[in-house]
Amino acid sequence: MKYIIILCDGMSDLPCDELGGKTPMSVANKPNMDRLARVSVVGLARTVPDSLPPGSDVANLSVLGYEPEKYYTGRSPFEAASMNIDMKPSDVAVRCNLVTLSDEADFRDATMLSYCADDIHTPDAAKIIARIEDELGSDCFKFYPGFSYRHCLIWKGGKTGLNLTPPHDIIGKKIFDYVKHDSNNGGLLTLIEKSYKLLRGEKANCIWLWGEGKKAALPAFKKEFGLNAAMISAVDLLKGIGKIAEMETIDVEGATGYIDTNFIGKANAAVKTLKNGNDLVYIHVEAPDECGHRGEIANKVKSIELIDELILGTILKEFEGEHIRILITPDHPTPLSLMTHTHEPVPFMIYDSAEEKTGVERFDENSAADTGVFIEKGYELMRKVVGKGS
Repeated sequence: MKYIIILCDGMSDLPCDELGGKTPMSVANKPNMDRLARVSVVGLARTVPDSLPPGSDVANLSVLGYEPEKYYTGRSPFEAASMNIDMKPSDVAVRCNLVTLSDEADFRDATMLSYCADDIHTPDAAKIIARIEDELGSDCFKFYPGFSYRHCLIWKGGKTGLNLTPPHDIIGKKIFDYVKHDSNNGGLLTLIEKSYKLLRGEKANCIWLWGEGKKAALPAFKKEFGLNAAMISAVDLLKGIGKIAEMETIDVEGATGYIDTNFIGKANAAVKTLKNGNDLVYIHVEAPDECGHRGEIANKVKSIELIDELILGTILKEFEGEHIRILITPDHPTPLSLMTHTHEPVPFMIYDSAEEKTGVERFDENSAADTGVFIEKGYELMRKVVGKGS
């Protein structure tokens, strides 16, 4: 049997007035998901414990079957692993966003306009990070380029537990309350302020540092579940998790993390890796989450429809008549009205081509809640999928 995980990042939502009081999942035209939902196990899972922030790092660890409270050290160490950064035990990795702030005489009067510098292109971003490294790098701080707006700072002998705010949580807000110096994080905030002065006039006119953590470690996925597995994602976070878990990480040309991503390319890569010997593939699609952060209602609906048509549709066609099991779920909600992540449980669906269950008419938040099926510990979901749990 082959296992397919389709992780629709940030897909679940709250009712929107603009959608007639419905959610993007409930209005999207997704015939493949809805058809499978009628014969699948459908319910809710809590992927983010109350003690941890509701980020894709924590939530994807859960969906992959790793207990976040045991293995989570911070977001950036996973991204550092994807970038092949050799972290020492005393190092701290810090996510370095390229952002756009309003142009103000006093840094602390600035407002967060864009957490992603308007989707800056990777080659342009690499030049800016190289400039930041030349001007602000030191024996203590070293900057590494990543993808688009997502980059990494390695802080030698650094500190954790800094309570730094993700930039996507403060869109449209003045940054004053989020850049107060203290004895722990003053060095990082000084770097942010210096970058604002250095990059004045650029579209990406500041760095924003957050998501710090020590070097991460995970048991190998095959050791945990007895399956050869592959990870397909456009973002370093998921690639890094996959790498640390000793999964095959597959790059797809044209995979961007946005609604213009190569959906069909991801599907074809998943089919290929399964037919070439892997038992499980984890297809991470960032597009719904990015649309949620931007408050793009129509694009969020469209991203769900494209996942249904181009990813799920392709997989169902390629494996017609074969025994497959598919998990479809978000990692966390990214409500359009809030434009950030929340802790609420997420809807999930487990389809087995050899077993018909009594499911629901339509796969969305309400129908999943109405089944009464609830997985309190989200990391147990993977065990349910692969048959290692109840």
